[in-house]
Amino acid sequence: MSALYDSLLPFIAIIVLLVLAHEFGHFVTAKLMGVRVLEFGVGFPPRVAAFKRGETEYSINALPLGGFVRMLGEEDPTHPESLAAKPPLKRIVVLSAGAFMNFLLAIALFTTGFMIPREVSVGRPIISQVQPDSPAEAAGLQAGDAIYKINGRNIQNVPDASYNIRLNLGEKMTMTVKRGGEFLDLKVRARWVPPEGQGPTGITIGAQYPFTEMQSYPPWEALPLGVRSTFDALKLARNEVTSWFKGAGSPQVAGPVGIAQATGEVVKEAGWKSLMDLAALLSINLAVINILPLPFLDGGRIVFVLLEILRRGRRIAPQKEALVHLAGLAFFMVFVVVISYFDILRLIRGDAFFR
Repeated sequence: MSALYDSLLPFIAIIVLLVLAHEFGHFVTAKLMGVRVLEFGVGFPPRVAAFKRGETEYSINALPLGGFVRMLGEEDPTHPESLAAKPPLKRIVVLSAGAFMNFLLAIALFTTGFMIPREVSVGRPIISQVQPDSPAEAAGLQAGDAIYKINGRNIQNVPDASYNIRLNLGEKMTMTVKRGGEFLDLKVRARWVPPEGQGPTGITIGAQYPFTEMQSYPPWEALPLGVRSTFDALKLARNEVTSWFKGAGSPQVAGPVGIAQATGEVVKEAGWKSLMDLAALLSINLAVINILPLPFLDGGRIVFVLLEILRRGRRIAPQKEALVHLAGLAFFMVFVVVISYFDILRLIRGDAFFR
């Protein structure tokens, strides 16, 4: 029962929050643009209860894995209140609003996480080793240097240093170090594909003082940090994908089972407070994936609107568009089943998600 509580319940809570935020974006903008919303559902059928207010039915359903918004005529423009009957710009606003809401939710989650007291390592990172012929050696870094800033950001511990170095892969960054009683600003390049056993810059670091303290921020300080963390996450994701193409690693893909396992591991190892960060990252992933120009996704639907604009108002036949999205849905379901199969195998072997 404890394992269920640690994995399944927080996983369901996160998924419901993320999907409902996404669908709420579609719901609000559809109403504002004069699109008839037939149903706003919490969970997925079979239906448990429902009530109707105005033209919209609000339902609660048995499968608690998110929610949905059902709009009139998503591909068929025959009704004046259908989504497809609205001008292209209005349709793009409605279709992109879900991803936008997920970005806003990520900011809110990161901000809340910064406001919650958590144990943080304290002690400036100290360079213990500089690899020969590395970017660090070329920049003039030396063993014993204490890292104080990277590109102007305060570095208070080893994870901060590692995070900011990964944030600047492929770029030259300004590393402010203290050597003796002097502060030095040194330009260091972070490599995409370092030699085995070396990091991007070629340094090994350790904590100056190995202790921790409780840390939190007031709302007016937490909000800018939440915004920064959201855009940092996007840049880190871009760097991760770029590094795959450059041969520095391979993607780790997870389906619902894998995400549930990761959620349980976060709760067990890092506590409930770290769920805020995980939920924020998942919200960003949901936003990015949904805006990709692939059939069935919001981005794929936006592509058809853009094609209509390029074709000077001539639409792709609704039946053809619906068929393309149906094929995309089928491919997506097969993909989820395959990924879930490997996730279940990992669970059977007893392997951790975070290795």
